Amino acid sequence: MTLADQILYEDNHLLALNKLPGQITQGDKTGDPSLADLVKVFLKERDNKPGNVYCGVIHRLDRPVSGVVLLAKTSKALSRMVEKVRTRDFEKHYWAVVKNAPPHPADILENWLIKVEERNKSYVVSSGRPNAKLARLEYRDIALSNGGYHLLDINLHTGRHHQIRCQLANIGCPIKGDLKYGAERSNPDGSISLHAHSVSFEHPVTHQQMTITAPNPEIELMFNIK
Repeated sequence: MTLADQILYEDNHLLALNKLPGQITQGDKTGDPSLADLVKVFLKERDNKPGNVYCGVIHRLDRPVSGVVLLAKTSKALSRMVEKVRTRDFEKHYWAVVKNAPPHPADILENWLIKVEERNKSYVVSSGRPNAKLARLEYRDIALSNGGYHLLDINLHTGRHHQIRCQLANIGCPIKGDLKYGAERSNPDGSISLHAHSVSFEHPVTHQQMTITAPNPEIELMFNIK
């Protein structure tokens, strides 16, 4: 799949991509090319642009996660969108495939999380723990596969490190393929079955209300979603 095939939406201000598992949103210590870097090269070549091309990262996804990533093509769009994310005027829904049924068909999870840098992992801790941050999400169990897997729709209220992975593991529902948080086996491609399904927001320039959705044929087939 080419980068052009991953484009979900584009205008003069924003670019939305359907990120593949394994791609990184921003540069990290691996030195692998990031989506932001690839987009700059792509836009420069496609549009025959002289000089540098601007591409700002509005929000990130973990490397093994797929789905909607929204990038800014101007600094004005970036600053306005980052503020929307900060004030939670930016709705994010994820699909999470889990083997175990959650304790309730729908619930709101609130936990205090702490990130341990050396392990690149987050843990649920008590509220009084230094450096702990409140994490909040809402889930609904929306489908059951023939293989007994459950599909959870996650409405993410905060954006903590590995939040969905950590909070679901804490209720006995580790995400399929996520060995770091308790899955029994990995997925063949090294991904985890967590997909950023949609983002909703007010456009930073036109002020139009928008929802951008990323398809995931594998999950859709698994749960017979049409």
